[in-house]
Amino acid sequence: MTKLLVRASQIGAAVSVLLLPAAARAQLTIDPSYAGTFNLGSGSPVAIVIGIVNWALGLLALVAVVLVLIGGFMWMTAAGNEEKVDKAKKILSAAIIGLVIILAAWGITIYAINVLGTATGSV
Repeated sequence: MTKLLVRASQIGAAVSVLLLPAAARAQLTIDPSYAGTFNLGSGSPVAIVIGIVNWALGLLALVAVVLVLIGGFMWMTAAGNEEKVDKAKKILSAAIIGLVIILAAWGITIYAINVLGTATGSV
């Protein structure tokens, strides 16, 4: 098992080293002619990443809110059964902790984007 893990690590390192020059040739904007040819947007890569991060965090927040609702429903319909109440409490606490983590991640990304954007002058 360790040989397999070592081999997978070696392959991963080799692939990342081979892809490193491609990252160095990245551009800040996409040429509109290429964007039209390949059906891409013409926004900057930073704006695209910001959009993806906001979309993913919004989806995760929606999942956390649904879990809070499920936990609350389970608690209300437990009818005094301690096992069901404990399960509902675990779901509620995990969902609330997840929601706090998601909101913290969102705040950190907004802060990092603002700080790095003003430091480089690109955002």
